[in-house]
Amino acid sequence: MSRLLDVLLLLALPASGKSEVRRYLANLTEHQCQDDFHMGPTVQLDDYPYVHMMRRTSQELRKLGTDGVFFDSDDLPMKQPLDWGTLIELLNEDFDDLMNRRRVAPASAGGWLLDRFDQARAKVGAEPCFAKLPAAQRATLVAALEADAAQLARDKNAGIPDSLAGQTVVIEMARGGPDGAKPPLPSPLGYQYSLSRLDDAILKRASILYVWVTPEESRRKNTERTNPDDPGSILHHGVPMAVMLGDYGCDDMEWLIASSGRPDHVKVVRPGGTTYHLPVARFDNRVDKTTFVRGERAEWKIGEVKALHEGLAGALGRLAEMKPAGVA
Repeated sequence: MSRLLDVLLLLALPASGKSEVRRYLANLTEHQCQDDFHMGPTVQLDDYPYVHMMRRTSQELRKLGTDGVFFDSDDLPMKQPLDWGTLIELLNEDFDDLMNRRRVAPASAGGWLLDRFDQARAKVGAEPCFAKLPAAQRATLVAALEADAAQLARDKNAGIPDSLAGQTVVIEMARGGPDGAKPPLPSPLGYQYSLSRLDDAILKRASILYVWVTPEESRRKNTERTNPDDPGSILHHGVPMAVMLGDYGCDDMEWLIASSGRPDHVKVVRPGGTTYHLPVARFDNRVDKTTFVRGERAEWKIGEVKALHEGLAGALGRLAEMKPAGVA
């Protein structure tokens, strides 16, 4: 009998359909999830809210006439590539809080967020900047971020159920490298680096669902979905074209699968040397099967739902037939 998937890493280039897949899964009955997709009710983690808050932080720092830390402009890629690892460390913290049903109640959400950024940066070798800010400047920054950071904390707490029994944790992220680059991508770019930074508690239980589109299709769909009035939205945020070309012009998933030494697996080597082989399946979305999910459910067409459902069922069924990652 096929197993229920425990931790599912949902990976793809931006706008490939990851968030639409998450929304579709959230609209299914418990029996549909179990019988067709080998999943329990989903609990979902995503690093995009932290990317959005990094951009908000940089905006407020630039207003103060100082270095933006994360971004020099809303239209440019990350200043410090190690912040790809910063995002992973934030996900590791969220996963640990989820496992321990630990809900946060910071006296200042803005200060809590800046402290988390510093702590996560220190873990990956990037400079922890925010504790060093002049007191008045930090206070102004905290006040400017307070409302958005408080919403992030509320969303984080709301995503922690009282029990995880029978549920599937879905962790979403996008990684890549410059347009025209050839794998292996140098650290800290690409999935090879970011997967290696995930905690053992995640890796030993994880499988990968990769939503497969071409970089060209990723860029087209990114432009199509962008709503400039909703930059923090999971479904409607847009990635600047310079970022699409500089950070997501390609990715290394195909290379990771081909070089893993095991069919349909990705080899992940942690910094301490512990090695995992994560089962992987590709959901082929090169011909778009997911965009309709952004609309109202009452407007979903039967043929569109059928194509998406069957495609996901095939990919997730293959994952459920493989053993969890474990240690090589």
